[in-house]
This record gives sequence, C-alpha cells and structure tokens, in this order.
Amino acid sequence: MENKEAFDALSEIRDMMAKSTKVLSLSGLSSVAVGALALLAAFVAGWLLAFDGISQYYKLKLLVAGAVVLFALCLLVVLLFAKHKAAKNNIPFKFDMTSRKMMWYFFLPLVVGGLLCGAVILQGHYGLTSSFMLVFYGLALVNLSGYSFSNIKYLGYAELVLGLVDCVTIQHALLFWSLGFGVFHILYGILFHFLYERKKD
Repeated sequence: MENKEAFDALSEIRDMMAKSTKVLSLSGLSSVAVGALALLAAFVAGWLLAFDGISQYYKLKLLVAGAVVLFALCLLVVLLFAKHKAAKNNIPFKFDMTSRKMMWYFFLPLVVGGLLCGAVILQGHYGLTSSFMLVFYGLALVNLSGYSFSNIKYLGYAELVLGLVDCVTIQHALLFWSLGFGVFHILYGILFHFLYERKKD
C-alpha cells in the first residue's frame, strides 16, 4: 500500500512538472505575434535591399543588427506570453531543471546555426543564409517537441523542408524566410490556439 501511494505521488509530481513545462514553453498567440514581427522585419529588409542610397556594406550591418533586435523582441514576446499563460493556469513561472533542459535542446541548434550563418556572411556568401536559418530553426523545434507539445515537431519539419527547398532556389531567399518565420508561425499559432487554448477559456 505504501509503495502504491509513493508511486502515485511520484506520478502526480511528474505530471505537474510536465504540465508546468508545457505551459511555459508555448502559447498560440505568441506564435502569431512572432510571425507578425517576422513579416514586418521581412518587409523592412526587402525595402532596405531595394534602396539604392546605402552601400552593400552598411546594408549588411543594418540587416545583422535588425536580426539581433528581432530575435530579442521575439524572445521577449514569448516570455511575456508564457508568464501570462502560467499565471492564468495558476502555475509558478520559474525555470526548473526540466525547463532548463528544454532551453538547452532548443537553443543549441540555434546557436550553432547562428555561428554558421555568421561565418558564411563574413566570407561573403549570403545566398544560403536564409536556408541555414530555416534548417537549424527546424531542428531546434524538433528538439523542443520532446519537452513541449509534441505537435510542434510538425512545424519543425515544415521549416526543415522549406530550408532545404530554399537551398536550391536562393534567388527567393526573402520569400522563403518570410514563409517559414512569418506565415508558418501565424498559421501554427492560430491552429494551436483553437485546438488547445480557446476551448479552455
């Protein structure tokens, strides 16, 4: 009897940890917001690339700086939505061991991909940058699916496929980037919200 009670207690703790991690990891509306920011950034980048009053060198510096700002804004949006979602579900907003593992498996491919993109840009090979971003982001999402809602892996697979297709159609890099980070995020966020969040409201 005591063994059964201990087992039940451990199962309950494990379920609470899993629930907490999922709550902190994903919000449908945050995915929509991130996608909207990405589309706005793509519009600005397209305008900048077409503008003739700035040299290619300064265009590149502005694009890199813009990418860093975009990443910071997206991270902030995700954290704010996660905090709100945790409060709504009466779950403490904290980074426990499971959350730290989730962050590690998510950010490892992103950091490696970011370093690779930086190296490629320094060598003057810009054409495949968007492909690398999509591929490594897709890998990050697939890794994340083990600690979050499992269906996020399908978004990861879509990003991977899009990145690989982008490799052979480099003249449309901004279009593929917009689809992957913008449109796909918005569609996934809307679907996720209606499947998992709206029914609980």
